[in-house]
Amino acid sequence: MKTFLFAAAALLCAIPARAEGDPDALASQMKGAKVQLSQGLAASASKGTPISGKFEVEDGKLQLSVYTAEGSVYTAEGTNYSEVIVDHKTGKVKESKPITSGDDLTEAKAQAEAMASAKTSLKAAVDEAVKANKGYRAVSVTPSMKDGHASAEVTLLKGKETKIVTEDLH
Repeated sequence: MKTFLFAAAALLCAIPARAEGDPDALASQMKGAKVQLSQGLAASASKGTPISGKFEVEDGKLQLSVYTAEGSVYTAEGTNYSEVIVDHKTGKVKESKPITSGDDLTEAKAQAEAMASAKTSLKAAVDEAVKANKGYRAVSVTPSMKDGHASAEVTLLKGKETKIVTEDLH
């Protein structure tokens, strides 16, 4: 059993950390982004209602990923979820991939449920967070339900410093 635990620990140490959780890697890559998160949310609306969005480093490259719900965000039936990749330099949609299974689908359904209760768009929440925090740039927004109320967690970046603020979606 000790050998197994040691081998498992060694394997975990060998797996590189995902860049989306590494503020230094993201901060470095964000220097090349000309598009704001709110612009990416607006661009992705052509593929459905934006239900979350984030800049992330995928395979060493920066990308702007927005989850959308097409159909009724008020019911799980008849709703199609997609991951929309927006070009971080031009603000144009590069591709849209269906989300059909796994953790991504679970997350998309929970985010759509929160947005079904929201009266404020994610774009408006991001704009408000940036306005209230001068010098910061929004790098992600994720809605959730807390105590029956929808809110959005907005991650802001200033240099290598990150800050998380919560915006009410009432």
